[in-house]
Amino acid sequence: MNRQSTVIILGSTGSIGTQGLDVIARHPERFTVTGLAAGGAHVGLLAEQAARFRVPQVAVYDAAAATPLREALDAAGARNTTVQAGPEAVIAMAGAGADVVLNGITGSIGLEPSIAALQADSQLALANKESVVAGGHLLFDAQTRDNQINPVDSEHSAIWQSLRSGTHGEVSKLIVTASGGPFRGWTRDRMRDITPEQALNHPTWHMGPVVTINSSTLMNKGLEVIEASRLFDVPPDRIDVTVHPQSTVHSMVEFVDGATICQASPPDMRLPIALGLSAPDRLGDVAAACDWTQAATWTFEPLDDEAFPAVSLARHCLAASEKHTAVLNAANEQAVHAFLDRRLPYLGIVDTVKAVLDEMDAELRGDPLFRSVEEMGQVEQEARRRADDLINKQM
Repeated sequence: MNRQSTVIILGSTGSIGTQGLDVIARHPERFTVTGLAAGGAHVGLLAEQAARFRVPQVAVYDAAAATPLREALDAAGARNTTVQAGPEAVIAMAGAGADVVLNGITGSIGLEPSIAALQADSQLALANKESVVAGGHLLFDAQTRDNQINPVDSEHSAIWQSLRSGTHGEVSKLIVTASGGPFRGWTRDRMRDITPEQALNHPTWHMGPVVTINSSTLMNKGLEVIEASRLFDVPPDRIDVTVHPQSTVHSMVEFVDGATICQASPPDMRLPIALGLSAPDRLGDVAAACDWTQAATWTFEPLDDEAFPAVSLARHCLAASEKHTAVLNAANEQAVHAFLDRRLPYLGIVDTVKAVLDEMDAELRGDPLFRSVEEMGQVEQEARRRADDLINKQM
């Protein structure tokens, strides 16, 4: 009999958080939710979650959401749930010492909660890419023991599962799969007039707007190469990206003897989320398996680096320094928001990121490692400012 785990969910009203709660609802014997945190934009949903799972405490990043949240909790019948508000409240909740902390926060504001969870000796089920991409050694240095991070991204979960087939020394390369997004097969010239509506229409996954745009530019694959290199200690020249439109094979590991091990399942984030919560055990009643009674075709094709330069740009940053990867991420977030607001053309997203990196390259190389989270925040802020300046010049 597996013992019950206490779980805190950060970003509970987002895509990862809601699916995490769906997994937990199916396994009440395994999990008790002891805290929920969210940005504050969806207080009604947060209150419903707190009531349904009888959660003793909730936290909202936006302090202005505290009063409407209390009202929503009262209306939902969760009067005994306590409310904390502000960024520090989210960090404090992350560090409360639950068995597992699922971090589904979007953006680099997820780094400090990740660090707090690790320092509190919690197992970190990590869906927040930016903790690894922007935080670098700041994240890994916070670990109190080995194997404290369970990757939740579908690609990194697939690699993590496939790595069970051999030792670290037997790994030849990692292969990260990409769906190719809605513009697979397009030339760069054809992409000039892409609208936000087109870019938000992903063929296989349903995700938040920033992640969906990143998936269309393949910046998400660039970030995932950085993440894979740091999570699994494999150099970038031994990480390949292959385009697999069916999104059934979620990533692969090639071993020195020529064997390639993959993890395959229909696209459903509940599978990697569930394993992130329960590892090393697997849970039943999580997601559908492949139907081997039906004919199916899986295809793999090389990445078109000319049409999608984001992956090469990410590799360049990974080779340069951890500050470069933080700037890549911050400038990209600004550019994506500008595109969604129709202030920047689609091709301007990655072009803006490259321009910011070019501007900041010399100063980043001069001092490549972050000394603190505060310094990371300052570098990110500078990257965002420069991205905004470039975007405003184009308007």
